[in-house]
Amino acid sequence: MRIVVYGAGGIGCYVGGRLLATGTPVTFVGRQRMADELAAHGLRLTDYLGADLRVTAADLRYETSPGAAAEADLVLVTVKSAATESAAGELAEVLKPGAIVVSFQNGVRNGELLRERLTDQVVVTGMVPFNVLNRGGGVFHQGTEGGLDVQRHPGLAAYVDAFSRAGLPLTQHDDILPVQWAKLLLNLNNPINALSDVPLRDELSQRSYRRCLAAAQAETLALLDAAGIEPAKLLPVPMHRFPAILRLPDFLFRRLAAKMLAIDPLARTSMWEDLEAGRPTEIDYLNGEVVRLAESLSRSAPVNAKLVALIRAAEVNRRPWSGQDLLRELS
Repeated sequence: MRIVVYGAGGIGCYVGGRLLATGTPVTFVGRQRMADELAAHGLRLTDYLGADLRVTAADLRYETSPGAAAEADLVLVTVKSAATESAAGELAEVLKPGAIVVSFQNGVRNGELLRERLTDQVVVTGMVPFNVLNRGGGVFHQGTEGGLDVQRHPGLAAYVDAFSRAGLPLTQHDDILPVQWAKLLLNLNNPINALSDVPLRDELSQRSYRRCLAAAQAETLALLDAAGIEPAKLLPVPMHRFPAILRLPDFLFRRLAAKMLAIDPLARTSMWEDLEAGRPTEIDYLNGEVVRLAESLSRSAPVNAKLVALIRAAEVNRRPWSGQDLLRELS
């Protein structure tokens, strides 16, 4: 099996690294900065359950040219959503016909964008439900639970065992869109966490921040109802009940949602990482998707639109927001 991770940053290095560490050959394609980091340190993959896997620099193949994907049988696309179109163009130039391409990206439209360009390949939409923190020095840490979700396709059968061996089992779905929207509902917390500038567990322990997330989710759920989209059940309770649980006082939330707070203390969102590194965020492909959905229905999404605006401002001039201040801003 010739597997290529295309756009190997945090998620790509973690997923590809676990495959490689458990015996499946993987080629990484990404930026020179990451190539240099892994050449100096190798890879170390840890998680909230105590896993600690290592791959030496000598055992890594990290390339910076799209041509490295030319002979791939399976390509895992993990570029940021804003780079999907350019990645699709690069891959269209080099991939062999029939190669399977899986979009493991945020948002709900990346699979479609890849499919438009990669007409001779098989494009499958996937979703990564967990958070990965880049701790630097080639160390990537999974701070929340989950395997990998993917659209069902017979071509994936040859790879199921490899992903299971890596501790990242593939859950296949006949309809991936409800799963993507369920994940996006959870990812509406990304800008709130990024603006709070505190770890996920600390943020979700505070009712004021949770009320911000509840407002963004409730707004989105109303739009999904209007669009006839029922989000998948990713948590023990249906997504429609989640905003009410988030609004509970802290002592009740701790009792009813203890599992949600059983998060590794290191866990943060990728949007926080992007702001920390001075990079553009994926806000347009998370809360921005909600705004686009509202526009398609001739409606508005003021809470999510405000979060988009606040993150765009933070990309230029960052400051931490308290829960109370953020809640007032969104009200």
